[in-house]
Amino acid sequence: MQRLKTRPQFQAALSGGTVSRTPHFALHRLSLPESQLPADVQTQTGASFPGFSSLFNPHTVWLGAMVPKRWARRAVTRNTIKRQIYAISAQFEARLPCAAHVVRLRSEFDRKQFVSATSPLLKHAVRLELEQLFERASQES
Repeated sequence: MQRLKTRPQFQAALSGGTVSRTPHFALHRLSLPESQLPADVQTQTGASFPGFSSLFNPHTVWLGAMVPKRWARRAVTRNTIKRQIYAISAQFEARLPCAAHVVRLRSEFDRKQFVSATSPLLKHAVRLELEQLFERASQES
């Protein structure tokens, strides 16, 4: 599995659409056809991705994680959630199609319920939701 690293990679993957959601996460997927370049990427986002074919190897599963400060204020929490995303995705890699995926945190975990930034309770809750997210996405592929 390759990780998304550049802004154009993330933008292209996000333009692919949402394939799975949970209360706190959304999974976006951009299919990577081998023979043609997706023309709808340019029209959906209003931006062009020069050298789109050089952004992704079509024979690989790509994954990126977006954990905005807006939904996870503490850096230690953001890093913990990202580690969970990459760990769970590795378990589902064989079941995911060769495409570019982005897991996006879309709402905050209640700080009253999860007081510590890296509590075992928070890690468990994140893990369960991510397993649901990837399970749903792997069934749709």
